[in-house]
Amino acid sequence: MVTEFDRRRRVMVDRLNRMPGVTCRMPTGAFYAFPNVSGVLSRRWNDQPIGSASNLASYLLKEAQVALVPGEPFGSDQHIRLSYATSMEAIERGLTRIETALRKLT
Repeated sequence: MVTEFDRRRRVMVDRLNRMPGVTCRMPTGAFYAFPNVSGVLSRRWNDQPIGSASNLASYLLKEAQVALVPGEPFGSDQHIRLSYATSMEAIERGLTRIETALRKLT
């Protein structure tokens, strides 16, 4: 399982780092990635600014049907929190949905 979780972690971080406006360090513990999304927060959806990680989380839930946690409860309003303690199929499907939704922002 250690090998499998390492693979999931690496796939998630690599995909996140290829998304416009997102940067993510390699996590060293637990089963969560904590990407910085500050490059996305100034973008707009339906002429409304995203503005915060909480708003981005709401947008991604509605637009991409991906549930994630905004970073504010973990000390940062410029991050979101994603778990990689799920199947590789679910990780890849969710990341594809997130990337598609981010590309819709202006």
